[in-house]
Amino acid sequence: MDLPVDHAFCHRLPKAELHAHLSGSVSRETLHTIWQSKQAKQQCLDLEDPSVALKPAGDYPTVLSFFRIFNEYIYRLLDDAESIVDATMSVLEDFRKDGVKYLELRTTPRTIPEQGIDYAEYVHLVRQAIEGWNFSRWCHEAHNYELEAHLILSIDRSMTLEQAMEVVEIAIANQTPQEAGCASRVLGVDLCGNPTITPVSHLAPAFLRAKDVGLNITVHFAETPTSSTTHELEELLSWSPTRLGHAIHVPPPLNEVIRSRDIALELCLSCNVLAKLTEGGFAEHHFGMWRKTGCKVALGTDDVGVFESGLSNEYLLAAKHFGLSKSELFGLARSAVSAAWAGKERMMRLLDEFS
Repeated sequence: MDLPVDHAFCHRLPKAELHAHLSGSVSRETLHTIWQSKQAKQQCLDLEDPSVALKPAGDYPTVLSFFRIFNEYIYRLLDDAESIVDATMSVLEDFRKDGVKYLELRTTPRTIPEQGIDYAEYVHLVRQAIEGWNFSRWCHEAHNYELEAHLILSIDRSMTLEQAMEVVEIAIANQTPQEAGCASRVLGVDLCGNPTITPVSHLAPAFLRAKDVGLNITVHFAETPTSSTTHELEELLSWSPTRLGHAIHVPPPLNEVIRSRDIALELCLSCNVLAKLTEGGFAEHHFGMWRKTGCKVALGTDDVGVFESGLSNEYLLAAKHFGLSKSELFGLARSAVSAAWAGKERMMRLLDEFS
């Protein structure tokens, strides 16, 4: 197995994607198609072509411009039932084409009052797309999923406690599959959003409620220096997350806490480097540090529609910049599966068959 790593190997490797945001994973091609359709209907006439809007000043967005792209562009384009469902289905197809076999797709519930869409209806639309996908592939593949997809509901840092509690209650109501033969369900909740918005302690009761009913918890953690104070990080760890996203600016004393609690890390190479969340390029990415700690590590794409790097390429980047062999990439894929919230038996079987 230890011949030189190439893209073909990374593509064939059965992969689990645990850190992917729905709206940020919609490809430019799909956004362009939706944009053209709306332009033809005399809608969204003030929005630029996605190829321009998603690369402000001709470069990838930084943390300062990143959230504006969502609030001022992507959310405005995906503003009705048809576009939400179409975008979700296209995201699933893109992950399937990239050789992803297991996907936990996260999304922040939105309200679109002019379309009669509240948080619950938004989640219903996304689940409708995911379950329709899962069911069609389940039948097509003779009761064997080509891609098994689940959902994580995100709580934005800007939300009120009332809004966060509503998201948790919707997650609770969507913990079971709606259709026989469909694996899809809401597996847990996430803390996300602009990391410059602090504090987040007012959201603690929502995550306590999630924990009490058995929902899994992941949080965006130490993403920027602003959101990496010891006070905030200890607060987030008190919510009992089983996974942490990004984990860039973690103070050394907390590294051992994370390791001792067996908390897994969701690490996103391209997003962090291209958005300038880290310094020094790929070779200096904190993936190199975390993989030596013994913690479970899962590579993720974060926002493949924005940063244009699929999960296969993330594995290839890890091999290139950290000197990983094929057997080490195989171990990395198993590590991601061990951190998944469902689908472990199937994924381990796929990996065993691959080896």
